[in-house]
Amino acid sequence: MTKEAKYMKLGVSSYSFSQLMRTGKATLLEVIGKAKDMGFEVIEFITFSPPEGETLESFAARIKEECQKVGIEMGNYTIGADFLNNTGGNWEAEVERLKGQVEIARILGAPGIRHDATAGFPAGYPGPKGFDDALPLLIQGCRAVTEYAAEFGIKTMVENHGFFCQDSERVEKLVNGVAHQNFGVLLDMGNFLCADEDPAKAVGRLMPYVFHVHAKDFHVKSGNGPNPGQGWFQSRAGNYLRGSIIGHGDVPITQCINIVKKAGYNNTISIEYEGMEDAEMGIAIGLENLKRYLG
Repeated sequence: MTKEAKYMKLGVSSYSFSQLMRTGKATLLEVIGKAKDMGFEVIEFITFSPPEGETLESFAARIKEECQKVGIEMGNYTIGADFLNNTGGNWEAEVERLKGQVEIARILGAPGIRHDATAGFPAGYPGPKGFDDALPLLIQGCRAVTEYAAEFGIKTMVENHGFFCQDSERVEKLVNGVAHQNFGVLLDMGNFLCADEDPAKAVGRLMPYVFHVHAKDFHVKSGNGPNPGQGWFQSRAGNYLRGSIIGHGDVPITQCINIVKKAGYNNTISIEYEGMEDAEMGIAIGLENLKRYLG
């Protein structure tokens, strides 16, 4: 019988506050204090740009210092990557670039890095373009990065993200192909809908490999209807999606949480909010709902 998790830390991604930072209502450093005041125990960070006059390294040190000052735990560091397209399509050069990002994670004090695998073959690529055709190279790249990061005690993971490497079966193939205890999955409950996959079934498939969990919700409309307009994007099969407050959308959040708990997961579960509603309101309502679902 699977032992259920007793406690999960509640986290939030800095990405959730993008609306505030984009409109100049808060800086990244100010977002750290906001997250603490809202009741989060952990904050994680997506790729950030240093202010003028600072380097990525010096700004990462300031972020860590601010987290320590306000008393919030450092979570994952999330970065983009593409072993088929970035750095001129040279996967080994992309590995070297990501090793530099491992150093940023080390300065932050982040326990893990989430990096993408690929968005797919480049336009005009003349050969086979299936996921299995890309898999051997993706395995090489991910393994090289995680072997390096393991030296610093930093776990690496891919997310169900980016359309091409998004389905749970594809993510599972990649993780098992890398076959390294330092490499796993950042599981996003909502993102499976981008590949038109049932979230609960996908969560159940990937739980044995999960290092970190994102709670995310989406509104969904059939692609057979008219385009709903601003704020919506399309899934791989042409259905319409829009980020929502957790509990307001169509992702089976409670069912997914029950699967996560049954698997014995007891790490951080982070809100990643990308709705159109006011960010602070959307995050706060989502946190209230998430606490209730976890309880």
